[in-house]
Amino acid sequence: MNTTKKIFMRLFAIKPILFLSIVLLVNNTANAQLNKFEAMYYQNQYLGNPAMAGLNKGLNVNIGYQRQWDDVPGNPVMMYATVEYNPESRAAYGLNFYSDRAGLITNTRVLGTFAYHLPLDGEDRKINFGLSLGGRFLSLDKSKISGDINDPSIQNFDEGGALDGDFGISYTTRLLTVQAAVPNLNNTFFENDNGERRYVDSQIFYSAISYKIYVSSRINDFNIEPLVAYRGIRGYKDIVDIGANFSMPEYNMNISAMYHTNEVISGSFGITLDKLGIFLSYSSFIGNTGAYANDGFELGLRYKFLD
Repeated sequence: MNTTKKIFMRLFAIKPILFLSIVLLVNNTANAQLNKFEAMYYQNQYLGNPAMAGLNKGLNVNIGYQRQWDDVPGNPVMMYATVEYNPESRAAYGLNFYSDRAGLITNTRVLGTFAYHLPLDGEDRKINFGLSLGGRFLSLDKSKISGDINDPSIQNFDEGGALDGDFGISYTTRLLTVQAAVPNLNNTFFENDNGERRYVDSQIFYSAISYKIYVSSRINDFNIEPLVAYRGIRGYKDIVDIGANFSMPEYNMNISAMYHTNEVISGSFGITLDKLGIFLSYSSFIGNTGAYANDGFELGLRYKFLD
């Protein structure tokens, strides 16, 4: 974020109106980095924890798209694609692609995942481990710069790739899920040449606990799954996420609501049509944050190829 602000300030120092617009954009970008995909809490937990990859047998493909509701030039846009494969064994495999574009800067991660699901009591209780390894690539779209392309802030921008990864563990039963993960291993454990961490406003820890409550004894009946999550953030106050998912398996539908302590509330809706799952979410900034951050929406698709 500091590098981003420096570039924008130099480029538009002589254009006060544009400079004000960029300041608002930077604020939006900071908040976007703190808000991950809503699908990570229930619909696609592999996004938040590699230990959840291939938890169920079969081949599953997910894609997702998130952006601000208002069409602001240069507004943050995030996309993901995940593939999970469990050949009905303890070992599972995954592929995780993530892209975060804000203004002129694009951050891309491509990770391969190995997960191991160790049964403790038949197929009900499991301890799950997951490790993702791959690369992160940072780029600056210089073709859209309306200023001095030779400015030192632009020339010194650290483009290129670096090794990166995620590690996670979880304990799952038919009702209970307890999990913890350390994402962005490169940013968490390594420093740059100046002895400073590469990025602020980045997530360095994730944990969550949820418990499914059935209204009746029927496994396919209406159920409620409360969830509490904790996200450790570098350079910003940590975030607690509180919510619940209301699932109606008989109708292949679910509705969830979440409150995030960085002053964001969100509501989501999911429906399954045979092997295709559709997920929609809307997030709204409240409190003082809402004065300069736009609401956002998210669309996700899931397809199950193998049972």
